[in-house]
Amino acid sequence: MDKSTKLTLPEILASKEVAKSRLVTVEQIELKFSNDELRSYEKIKGAGRGAVLIVPMLDDDTLILIREYCAGTHSYQLGFPKGLIDAGEEPSEAANRELQEEIKMAATTLTYVHTVSLAPAFFNATMEIFMASGLYESALEGDEPEPLQIVHWKLSDYKNLLAQPDFTEARSISALMLVNDILKGHK
Repeated sequence: MDKSTKLTLPEILASKEVAKSRLVTVEQIELKFSNDELRSYEKIKGAGRGAVLIVPMLDDDTLILIREYCAGTHSYQLGFPKGLIDAGEEPSEAANRELQEEIKMAATTLTYVHTVSLAPAFFNATMEIFMASGLYESALEGDEPEPLQIVHWKLSDYKNLLAQPDFTEARSISALMLVNDILKGHK
């Protein structure tokens, strides 16, 4: 199939909720594809609020990262501040709130970078990435169970950051590379 061939979305014949937690719902969908193939898929539906990830820049070459516990891997991981968008909140407001909760700083400038999807084959969530600059001290109470470790890293040394065994999250790696390109003038 060449890239000029128009794709037709499969027809959803039926759907049902098969599991639910406080954060996600698992839905089973029965599909009929344009070639009459029938398939059953499961997909995770998030809370529907969206999420943000922020690359805080202390100066033109200093990133601020956090190291926090991640239940999915039962490990501490290094990454950028992130969190869900609260009801009625704009993504940029959520980004500034998360900064204040996680690194105890706010930003005078939040620059939208990109929106990424998270495992779109089975999850409907997206995350908006922002770059934060003009940082100043400002703290809000967060929902973390323990204090987060704050780590400063030189953007010019990003290759060593990529080599860290606890810097593996795809969203943070994507954000790092996108911000690196922006700051180097490659748009």
